[in-house]
Amino acid sequence: MFAVIIFIIILGVLIFVHELGHFVTARRNGIRASEFGFGFPPRIVGFQSLNKAGQKRKWRIVWGTQDGDDENEKKDLAEAHEKNLAGGTIYSLNWIPLGGFVKIKGEDGGNAGDRDSFASKSGWVRTKVLAAGVAMNFVLAWFLLSLVFMIGAPQAVDSSVPGQSNQNLKIQIADVVPGAPAEKAGIKIGDQILGFKVGAGENTKPQDVKGVQDFVNAHKGENVAFSIKRGDQLLNLNVVPRVDAPKDQGALGVSLAETVIVRYSWYQAIWEGAKTTLNLIEMIFLALLGILHSLFMGKGAGADVSGPIGIAVITKEVAGLGLVYVLQFAALLSVNLGIINILPIPALDGGRILFILIEKIKGSPVSAKVEQTFHSIGFILLIGLLVLVTFRDVLHYVK
Repeated sequence: MFAVIIFIIILGVLIFVHELGHFVTARRNGIRASEFGFGFPPRIVGFQSLNKAGQKRKWRIVWGTQDGDDENEKKDLAEAHEKNLAGGTIYSLNWIPLGGFVKIKGEDGGNAGDRDSFASKSGWVRTKVLAAGVAMNFVLAWFLLSLVFMIGAPQAVDSSVPGQSNQNLKIQIADVVPGAPAEKAGIKIGDQILGFKVGAGENTKPQDVKGVQDFVNAHKGENVAFSIKRGDQLLNLNVVPRVDAPKDQGALGVSLAETVIVRYSWYQAIWEGAKTTLNLIEMIFLALLGILHSLFMGKGAGADVSGPIGIAVITKEVAGLGLVYVLQFAALLSVNLGIINILPIPALDGGRILFILIEKIKGSPVSAKVEQTFHSIGFILLIGLLVLVTFRDVLHYVK
């Protein structure tokens, strides 16, 4: 349940920040937003300003999903009508706690003749509004990673290289081969090896990766007891290293890394956060291009793709490792969300930007009906893909 709550919080923050980017950019460019909501409808309560140039701003409470559905709201609306007050954005709190949403006037192509409509703005302004959500996801990743570097993040070192410090050195699991002895014993990525022993022998504390490898290789086929630290948990796991292991897998079926906790000053952390964010953007973008290339070539995705259930399961694993890992995972998801949204796929921000580009090339707007049809088809396909991936996740984790 704790992992589910963390998952909902992470997803909520990512979506909320994305929509906040759209909202702020739209308002700064003179586009009306009728509502900006935290969470998804139905609405619990909202606050709306009623004002007129030169007059003191008045706020009213909007209860429920409809305006004017009780005596207090009818009174507020009647007063607003009599005094010719303009209703501003409704800032709402909604029942479904998954991020947020913004209703922008003219985003569906209507009200093109109104000055405060999205549809009436230049291609550059519309592109800025659409791209702002993606930009905010990248900024959020930058902020989270900068925070990680200030708190202290694990960084890989090599104790065999002169000048690499082995003070406070940790030996951690960097990867686990599916079906290998380590996975069957319950060893997971991020686990720290505190020690190991065979039988009633003394517990040996690892000094470096080579020391772990030498011990394991010396006791193939025997029951090796590992002392593991996972987050705040201390575990004892028994593993029998393979005598004959597949090539490049090793007797345990793990990859090991030597890490130390590195902390930066606030200004260094900001710089390191920026560099890491840019590296993540490049890495994930190239990985997505590789997946799309494989799909077009008929080779399958060529990589594991997870839906909400898969991400929730990963969140549970990450949450057990500590706050720093949760923040890094949230930053990774934020970059993923930004990149996916900027791809030229109908129904997504990138798909809408693509139609603006087509409009500029052909010199006239694309038919609103045609564009809406493409976005509707894209939305249906995305929902279908989500259902397919979720179904695959269910089968995988049930198995």
